[in-house]
Amino acid sequence: MDNMQETSQNRSETENEFSIKLNPREIADKNFDTRLRGFDKDQVNEFLDDVIKDYENYIQEVDRLTRENQRLIRRADELSKQLTVAKQTGGMNKNSAVTNYDILKRISNLERKVFGLKLDNSD
Repeated sequence: MDNMQETSQNRSETENEFSIKLNPREIADKNFDTRLRGFDKDQVNEFLDDVIKDYENYIQEVDRLTRENQRLIRRADELSKQLTVAKQTGGMNKNSAVTNYDILKRISNLERKVFGLKLDNSD
């Protein structure tokens, strides 16, 4: 297993451990028992409304970051594959350059021999 796969696996394990106990709807629907000297119901409701808004914002942000993380992981995988291919073809290009040079050198030698003889015979 290469390093990139290990990192992806570790991330997914971490993501699986993350859980949210309540959602905004559960917070809004929560009822509390009333007591003789309890809290001011309006203040509690206002506070819970703010908590719900924040909670919804956090959920949206987590979703956005999760999508961004997945996009970046795919891009890193793409670049890793491109790098691997580039390394493999880079070696081939060096070999083909040497081969091309050898072929050109041989053609040049043959041309000198063939055309050099013809030039000598035309005199």
